[in-house]
Amino acid sequence: MAFSDENNPNLIKPTGFLPGGGLEERGRANNRRALIDINKNSVVNQAYPCVVNKRGLSGKQEICEKKQVDPFHRPITRKFAAQIASSQQLHHLSQENNAFGHSIFVDEDCKTIENDHPVPMFLEKPEPSLSQEPSQMEEVEMEDIAEDDADADADDPVIDIDSVDSENPLAVVEYVDDLYEHYRKIENSSCVPPNYMNKQIDINEKMRAILIDWLIEVHDKFDLMGETLFLTVNLIDRFLSQKTVVRKKLQLVGLVSMLLACKYEEVSVPVVGDLILISDKAYSRTEVLELETVMLNCLQFNMSVPTPFVFLQRFLKAAQADKKLELMAFFLIELSLVEYEMLRFPPSLLAAAATYTAQCTIAGVECCWSRTCEWHSSYSEEQLLCCCRECSRLMVGFHQKAATGKLTGVHRKYCTSKFNYTAKREPAHFLLQTQQ
Repeated sequence: MAFSDENNPNLIKPTGFLPGGGLEERGRANNRRALIDINKNSVVNQAYPCVVNKRGLSGKQEICEKKQVDPFHRPITRKFAAQIASSQQLHHLSQENNAFGHSIFVDEDCKTIENDHPVPMFLEKPEPSLSQEPSQMEEVEMEDIAEDDADADADDPVIDIDSVDSENPLAVVEYVDDLYEHYRKIENSSCVPPNYMNKQIDINEKMRAILIDWLIEVHDKFDLMGETLFLTVNLIDRFLSQKTVVRKKLQLVGLVSMLLACKYEEVSVPVVGDLILISDKAYSRTEVLELETVMLNCLQFNMSVPTPFVFLQRFLKAAQADKKLELMAFFLIELSLVEYEMLRFPPSLLAAAATYTAQCTIAGVECCWSRTCEWHSSYSEEQLLCCCRECSRLMVGFHQKAATGKLTGVHRKYCTSKFNYTAKREPAHFLLQTQQ
């Protein structure tokens, strides 16, 4: 349905349109001339720029932007240097290529502040506070300590003592550190109470000393291995700490202990008849075999215990000991086996004290407990001189009395050419003087 516009008096029609829908021809020329005049005027008078910077740059700010950043207060990083370079290039191009410089209006109300230069937060240098000074001093002290430790390590480095045995499968270089760590953990289980003789009725510590002194001579006569002697003494003490023994059976306990140690350590074991003969036929074969069964049951067949011999071998290797030092260390520790009062020291400490005392006996005052010995023994020289001074002091005392005492089996053994006359060396008397 069509509506007519004739009845609507408020409708305003454009003047340029005809009723038929065409444009008026009248006035086209005048319109074109007006556009030409506008274009001419635009050439004479420059057009208003499309981009207007309402904020100009003062002279002080231009100088501030051209001025390089102080490197002491604002360190030049790659990122900050790129920002400075890009800002300078843009500022230079804007001055050269801006054809509308005269038409730029500056807002006078927005004045430039003198210090209105953006500073990145990560480049601002914080003011030093008093709380930071102690930490800086502590860092300097720690650096000095670290440097001292590094100098000490350079002067006395820890030597790899197992590198020479890398091709020896019997040395088990891959597992030797784990083995000795295990020995250190279980060494206390192999120790006996230092006062176990109080439970014995018919024997005492002097009888024990006589028995062990005699077994040292038997061990040397049969030419047995070093491990056998130390395991023999360990078996005797462990059995006597659990069983009461009469005086007549004490020598039998020593013979059976040596028989068990030989079966555990030796390749060629002495026969029972030889042990009976060396005891002057004081016991029969049946008694030997019966006590062997009783002793194994009492000890629960536990023969794998770390003795001082195990640690002494390792510590002598760490000390790079020669034959003289090795014989002196074994001489001192065998003297300690005879003494009942040395049972209160763990096997590792006995071995470390024997090694250190032997070094002092051979080298004198110039003896030095190296960092390699400290690493493998876990005992420092200060511990051996202060905390454990009694152990080394007793060893020096045993050395002094070895030739004049009642039990001279160890002294006579080490006075032979087989052991290089080790017992004839002078003891380390200066250890007694420094430790008193």
